[in-house]
Amino acid sequence: MTELLSNYLGGRWQAGSGAGTPLFDPVLGTELVRVDATGLDLPGGFAFARGQGGRALRALGYRQRGELLAAVAKVLQANRDAYYEISTANSGTTRADTGIDVDGAIYTLGTYARLAAGLPDGRFLPDGEALPLAKDGSFATRHVQVPADGLALFINAFNFPSWGLWEKAAPALLSGVPVVVKPATATAWLTQRMVKDVVDAGVLPAGALSIVCGGSAGLLDALAPQDVLSFTGSAETAAILRGHPAVTRHSVRVNVEADSVNSALLMPDAAPGTPAFDLFVKELAREMTQKSGQKCTAIRRAFVPAAHYGAVAQAVGARLAKTVVGNPRNEAVRMGSLVSRAQLAAVREGMDALRGAAQVLHDGAAVALVDADPGIACCVGPTLFGLATPEAVRAGSVVHEVEVFGPAATLLPYADLPQAVAQVARGQGSLVASLYGDDAPLLARTALQLAPLHGRVHVVSPACAATHTGHGNVMPQSLHGGPGRAGGGAELGGLRALDFYHRRVAIQGAPETLNAL
Repeated sequence: MTELLSNYLGGRWQAGSGAGTPLFDPVLGTELVRVDATGLDLPGGFAFARGQGGRALRALGYRQRGELLAAVAKVLQANRDAYYEISTANSGTTRADTGIDVDGAIYTLGTYARLAAGLPDGRFLPDGEALPLAKDGSFATRHVQVPADGLALFINAFNFPSWGLWEKAAPALLSGVPVVVKPATATAWLTQRMVKDVVDAGVLPAGALSIVCGGSAGLLDALAPQDVLSFTGSAETAAILRGHPAVTRHSVRVNVEADSVNSALLMPDAAPGTPAFDLFVKELAREMTQKSGQKCTAIRRAFVPAAHYGAVAQAVGARLAKTVVGNPRNEAVRMGSLVSRAQLAAVREGMDALRGAAQVLHDGAAVALVDADPGIACCVGPTLFGLATPEAVRAGSVVHEVEVFGPAATLLPYADLPQAVAQVARGQGSLVASLYGDDAPLLARTALQLAPLHGRVHVVSPACAATHTGHGNVMPQSLHGGPGRAGGGAELGGLRALDFYHRRVAIQGAPETLNAL
């Protein structure tokens, strides 16, 4: 029997009492490890995190906690090679795609460690100046933000087992809030190994970081009013979590990142042969194939002027045809596998839905896999769908509603820019939209039009062709989240991320009392 990974809870490593759920290599089909959380004392473990971990973190100032983040980053950097091996084995990612997850996590930790240097070296964050409440100035009010006196529970998705933990944990720990992470079962190995390395290195106070691998039963029951919950996953699961008594009765603060049918928009001035056109084609193909399309920020709908529809389809198809799919251990492979058989089935189902509603412009169904058995490997080739006319786009609904969490996107022509913006809005709120053109005023106006529908608008012009960070890459300096269907949440955005882990309070008193703060 393969190794049963332990959970870290209550300041000690604990194995679940069950047989465990197996984790597999999605390319070779071999069992790797097992995870189980059966029988854990979740209330006791959570109490330890709040008491021991929370008190120890809040005994430090913000700058000192920033130094802890830097120490965590060093531990992860030292074990980076092992993380790459685990990611390849458990997630089926190429080396480049693993870097987005692992190196992105280390970069995010380093970013927040540096941001901490600019924070007050105290126990709270000031929030504006004192305001008088008495005419003679003898009584006033001042707002401050104090760390939440609880823990942060992260229920994470399968696609970013490394970054998904640390992009949330960095601002939580910096805020002085201990973390309990429940990674998605299918890819929990990498998260568990990272937590183990950090715990073994002793760089964080006891109880500051805990992990529960396996089932999620009982996790929300153990939450208390001062805790916060961050969830990344499906809208259906998010609705269940929001209806839990911990949320409805105890007002546990919730942050959700859910489904997102993200868009890319080729502006009217970006005709074939222009740099902006080429940037659009390159980015669409990259977003379809990077991490096999398993990014919550990936482009799902690509809007183009009707006159350029054929040219875009041909150019993107040519790029996709060069994508080598298969075993990521082979150096020739540029796109690995999906993470599991369940995910493969879900992607195929989603693609079938798009096939019934749109034309297939580039079919990846029959792609020849390299060093991988198509009967075992969870690999699928990139597929570009399309609707031929603006009228079909207006009449269609499936392409605006179905998110295929894999290497698929739909090309959609528009007659004019107002129509394009209206069709983008049919996504009902998304994490990100990107614009490609060379008319700065028009780009700016369109970005503001799309702003209410998105958490981020990524504008690409020739002026930033060599330096833009990518439609789907989430940078810690920028907001990550989105309205409506995307969950209504907000993460990162530099120091804005600390808001979720703080409580804003008004302190009223005499000026000398407020000054003494």
